[in-house]
Amino acid sequence: MVEKKRSFEENLVDLQQIVANLQQGDVPLEQAMEQFQKGMKLSQKLQKTLEQAQAKLTQVMTDDGQTEDFQLNNKTEQSDEHE
Repeated sequence: MVEKKRSFEENLVDLQQIVANLQQGDVPLEQAMEQFQKGMKLSQKLQKTLEQAQAKLTQVMTDDGQTEDFQLNNKTEQSDEHE
């Protein structure tokens, strides 16, 4: 059976639920360890998704259709500082 790819938001809700369960403190040790491991995996997956989104958002499309890293114009920044 193929597992449906979960969205960022669904994974975030799962992680929040795990954290809430663990914070209550009434989870048996073995179950707490399993939830902690699952939470760590979800956290890593969410972090990777955010890093990929950030990489895409910091790129701009050039006139010829290529992408490059976004950089502010230093001359504009310097002229703003002198005003």
